[in-house]
Amino acid sequence: MTDMKYKTKEELSAFYSGRVDELSAEVRQFKKNNIMYIMAELFSFGLAIVAVVVYCAGGFASQWLMAALAMLAVYAVVRKADIKNAGKIDRRTRLLTVYGKELQYMRGDLSCFGGGSRYKDPRHAFTFDMDVFGHDSLYNRINRTVTTGGGDVLARWLGGLLPGKADVERRRAAIDELAGLEKWRSAFLAKGINTMAEGGKDAGKIDSNEILRAVGDIGKKQIAPKAGLKTTLTAAAAAMACFITLIVLALTGVVPATVAVLWGVVQMFAVIGLNSKSIHDISRAVEKLHAHMHAYISLIRHIDKASFASDELKSLQAALTESGGGALTSFGQLSEILKSLDRRGNFIGLVLFNMFAMSDYFLVRRFLKWQRLYMGSIGEWVDAVSKTDALVSMAGFRFNEPKAVDAEVTGSDKVVYDARGLYHPFLGDKAVRNDFTINDGEYYIITGANMAGKSTFLRSVGVNYVLAMNGLPVFAESLRVSVFNLFTSMRTSDDLSRGISYFNAELLRLKQLLESCRRSRRTLIILDEILKGTNSLDKLNGSRLFLEAVAKLPVTGIIATHDLELSKMEDDAPGRFHNWCFEIELADNITYTYKITRGVARNQNATFLLKGILKNAE
Repeated sequence: MTDMKYKTKEELSAFYSGRVDELSAEVRQFKKNNIMYIMAELFSFGLAIVAVVVYCAGGFASQWLMAALAMLAVYAVVRKADIKNAGKIDRRTRLLTVYGKELQYMRGDLSCFGGGSRYKDPRHAFTFDMDVFGHDSLYNRINRTVTTGGGDVLARWLGGLLPGKADVERRRAAIDELAGLEKWRSAFLAKGINTMAEGGKDAGKIDSNEILRAVGDIGKKQIAPKAGLKTTLTAAAAAMACFITLIVLALTGVVPATVAVLWGVVQMFAVIGLNSKSIHDISRAVEKLHAHMHAYISLIRHIDKASFASDELKSLQAALTESGGGALTSFGQLSEILKSLDRRGNFIGLVLFNMFAMSDYFLVRRFLKWQRLYMGSIGEWVDAVSKTDALVSMAGFRFNEPKAVDAEVTGSDKVVYDARGLYHPFLGDKAVRNDFTINDGEYYIITGANMAGKSTFLRSVGVNYVLAMNGLPVFAESLRVSVFNLFTSMRTSDDLSRGISYFNAELLRLKQLLESCRRSRRTLIILDEILKGTNSLDKLNGSRLFLEAVAKLPVTGIIATHDLELSKMEDDAPGRFHNWCFEIELADNITYTYKITRGVARNQNATFLLKGILKNAE
């Protein structure tokens, strides 16, 4: 576990607030400098023009010309300083955005972070019930991703569980390392801000998918494959050699100059004509890819310069620097190809370079070489940046939750879940903590009144397990868990558009649960009220039947219910079924303790609350 500098959210809020104030002051000062630079540029350039006019008027010493040159030199120096100052404004403005968002997070405002609603899936094993995606969700709290690929990776990780203890510890080491690199993380996020982005679901993010689509389009294009052959290179070299020879012979008078000129003109038109379609295709492909690459290259360069210690981060860094010669080398060459394409816009240059150097042919050849060397690696590079992006978000969550602790992951092949002081991460300091131990193959029937805390407790168990299995900190005094499958059924809904009633949806969910349990070595199921969509007696009989059937599988379970009769299963199998409850106290008002205790809840609140409503309505 990384030793965090800030131990409370109050200290973190003060830190973020201080950074916002500091950066705001710097931006204001640099903007003032910007005004002075502009005035100095106008003044120095104006003086240079005056000096030139006076000198050209005649009858004046050459000192005026020297003064003009001196003023132009001053203008160049000031202009360079102005550009440097503008860069400082841009970098600090981006950082100000990063720290401003974190300050919003500390104040409980998640509106500036994507909630990942598009990842919601009611059929998923646990994310829908555990509020992993959507507004005010777990993803909403963690997500700081600056690339669409990073957002997708983060969603995929939170929607899955790592397969073993070693995998959890490897990711946790990477998260802890990045959590301690606060300045590096903030700079990464600042570099990833896409100031050119338009509105939409991922506004402000670098579009990783668009980069991959552009790469895919390049791969599909069959751009003059013969230009990459040695035979065409030999022919091109021979043609240029003949042209140079003819020029030399023309200069020495051996052949008429018109012969050399004719050769050069024919060679120019042949090169442009034979390569025009390829150049057009390359131009469209490269410009489309390069349009998304500026901020992306900045992220890759930032990753490349870091000195990481954890295996996961070093592996991702190596994927960017080693595969196919390196991402920076590849994109640098792509930039040079784009510059060469831009230079073709000069008509004189287009004619001369193709006449003497066959530049279009060699440009096509350079692109084919780039395509051959790097195309196969770009997908790997995008994946490495996306994973780093997701880890940066997770590390930010680690940093922002100083009271959360690392879970202890055991290597047991049974279900292990031993929690002390467990609470829901969304509730913060107001949360009531509970101790709870789950033993392999056992079932826990939890009863209690409405609003007594049953569902929140179930989600506390589930969401903290999701955090633990992703190498993230958990919200408890301590949590010891093993690696197992998780399946929940708490928020079943009907789907009338597909003709699926509420009860039918429940049955489909339970069928999906059984199929998942049969495929897995060990599973913890978390259920909130089995078969809510039927009458009480049918519900009781069906619930008992289901639990008796699932108890024959390698399954452990927590089941919340209002049906007190279901608690009698403890009498039938006292070593397998256990009764727990969230009791309330009824007096003039209802007292909710939100503490889980052994036994069966006896006090209910529906009638009590309804009487109060009816009394107030009189």
